[in-house]
Amino acid sequence: MGVFTPLKRFFAWLDVVSGWYPADMSMEERNLVRKIDAMVLGYCCLAFFTKYLDISALNYAYVSGMQQDLGLEGNQLNYVNAVYQVGYLLFQIPSNILITRLPSQYYLPTAEIMWGLFTLGTAFVKSYNQLLALRFFVGFSATACYVGCLHIVNCWYKKSELGRRNAIYFSAMPLGTMIAGYIQGGLVGVTSGGLQAWQWLFIVCAIITVPVAVIGMVFFPDVPEKTTSRWFTEKEKIMAFERLQADGFERSKGLSRALVGRVLRSWQFYTFVVMGNLFWLAPYAAAGTPPFLLWLQGLTDSSGASKYSESAINDIGTATSVVSIPSALVTAMYSDWRRNRWEMMLFAGLLMLIGNVLLLVWNVSFGTLFAAFMLLGIANGPGNLVVVWAAETFAHDLEARAITLATINATNCMLYLVVPLGAWQTKDAPRYFAGYVSSVCMSAVQLVLIPIAIIYQRRDEKKFRELATMAGIDPLTFGSEASDEIEREIKKHGGELVVTDSVEIPNAIAEAYPIEHESEYRHQHAKEFEMLEKA
Repeated sequence: MGVFTPLKRFFAWLDVVSGWYPADMSMEERNLVRKIDAMVLGYCCLAFFTKYLDISALNYAYVSGMQQDLGLEGNQLNYVNAVYQVGYLLFQIPSNILITRLPSQYYLPTAEIMWGLFTLGTAFVKSYNQLLALRFFVGFSATACYVGCLHIVNCWYKKSELGRRNAIYFSAMPLGTMIAGYIQGGLVGVTSGGLQAWQWLFIVCAIITVPVAVIGMVFFPDVPEKTTSRWFTEKEKIMAFERLQADGFERSKGLSRALVGRVLRSWQFYTFVVMGNLFWLAPYAAAGTPPFLLWLQGLTDSSGASKYSESAINDIGTATSVVSIPSALVTAMYSDWRRNRWEMMLFAGLLMLIGNVLLLVWNVSFGTLFAAFMLLGIANGPGNLVVVWAAETFAHDLEARAITLATINATNCMLYLVVPLGAWQTKDAPRYFAGYVSSVCMSAVQLVLIPIAIIYQRRDEKKFRELATMAGIDPLTFGSEASDEIEREIKKHGGELVVTDSVEIPNAIAEAYPIEHESEYRHQHAKEFEMLEKA
């Protein structure tokens, strides 16, 4: 028995239990998806991890000596976080449009190198104003990462694969937050080279960030329809593109004036932008932000001394991130198994409401408050399902999906800029009464929005089934997201079907499967074509 045999058996068992690769997936496709997992999902997770490693470093540094060394006071921590959001926000939507035009295998890693260098510079700031300037440029250069990588991940996977992959990607955020805390906890007391422990934290984060960007330049393959990666064979490139088309994802429509109309006429844009922002902002107190850390810092023992040391605060402060990771993975697997996203989002929404109500009450035991923070951490796990749900319902329109995801993130940045300045002011720590009032309200509203999205989605599915019947195609073969285009094509031709290679299928669907690949598509869907020909 080889040294790696037990490890291989473990991963084989894990594959069976999790359904990571479906049993009916061919070995050829399985090998392709493994490559995608390694090069696309792998790099995106590393990039997202380093982004939150660098972002979270500020809050851990603040409670580990930065506040005293730079003379920070009042709400200045809020303003430093706010200026990061300003930089992040300014380039958000333009960046996500550019990523559909520029080679992402160079664009994303270059941005990562930039924010790594600005993070390094943060270690050497001497004043509040210098800190403001550096955090602005960290935010500006980090803009491309989250939505850019998220867009790329959602361009490579079929709908049945999206939930778990997005959960793995999302887990990189709390993991980055955790590791920043552990690094700072381990550096407490270090003053090597005339630098304080909090300064070494930023240096270590930068040392981790830059090599990850180099890995991206070497291995990251861009999107399926534009990839020139030497790590994929030509056959694999074609398979990667065509398996998505067969799953209902359509090719890029390009940038045009019509894009604005398509986005603004869609229910998905308004519903998911509002829902996503409420879902991500409601657990603010336990999302790697100051409230949990400052609550721990303010706890005292019977003698009036701090209950926890700096090292303990950094370590315990990662707890909300620790529980987010298994929460994200378990809820994603469940949602893939159930083939819907709303059940786990409803579950998370209820946890948010309970946790925020307990924190609003506040005058409860230490254990109850700690449990409330943990509930928010668990509820933060399924946050990625908002993105998966939006991506699935926008499978027919790559650009509209990119704009919607970018808008969710951009508006979230605006809220993270404005809401903490009003509701989560540092001077109100650790009580944050206004903050918990706003979080309770957001938790309640987002619970109302989930059924609204379900109603719209089921309406579209019913509409597609009716149109598919008119078109003479199997509703199970094509995604319901194509219903608007099928309807337009049917109306365009007066209710008649367009004949393509002696088989009657709507023109919109014929365009999705070009003639040069029609033989392979016919082979994959032989039964459906046989039924159509008999009809």
